[in-house]
Amino acid sequence: MATNITWHEGAVSRNEREQLLGQKGLTIWFTGLSGSGKSTLASALEQHLLHLDVTSYRLDGDNVRFGLNKDLGFGPKDRTENIRRIAEVAKLFADATIIALTSFISPYQADRDAARKLHEDSGIPFVEVYVDAPLDVAEQRDPKGLYKRARAGEIKEFTGISAPYEAPPNPELHIRTDQTSIEGGVKIIVDYLKERGFLVPKTLIN
Repeated sequence: MATNITWHEGAVSRNEREQLLGQKGLTIWFTGLSGSGKSTLASALEQHLLHLDVTSYRLDGDNVRFGLNKDLGFGPKDRTENIRRIAEVAKLFADATIIALTSFISPYQADRDAARKLHEDSGIPFVEVYVDAPLDVAEQRDPKGLYKRARAGEIKEFTGISAPYEAPPNPELHIRTDQTSIEGGVKIIVDYLKERGFLVPKTLIN
């Protein structure tokens, strides 16, 4: 653990950034099984927000493991560290008034709770979206062929097969992708953001 360090406050507050940039920062945390539609939904939302003139950035589970978290495996400790790091990065994006979209299986409730607390302690909104598809539906989709390999014993500690997934008991949003289209899912999220005042017309902020 680092020692002899001091936090330095900047000259620009989050409120000032929001006023000048005309949007509010927050993190939208997508969680669910592999194949549930997390990345697809997050990508569609990112594109929709851009057309609303809202800046967002998607942090995807696989993509992050090519760089920032390439030193981590898939055991419980590494999964926890993976989520801890992403929560910190998402918080930085949100503090910069960007909407951070995190698409991670994040199977453990304790890790998601820690991510939420990190944001709430800094006064940053945290919206958990449970992207839910029954295991058999996720397996039928199997876009990366991972379930087939996990069933064959080629992938160890695979969530939903040989490792647990703890479903969120009280997410802000619960979207069943076996019952709702991607467009419908985006609408659900955008309507929620508008209702909570997270998406505000720039004329009202400025």
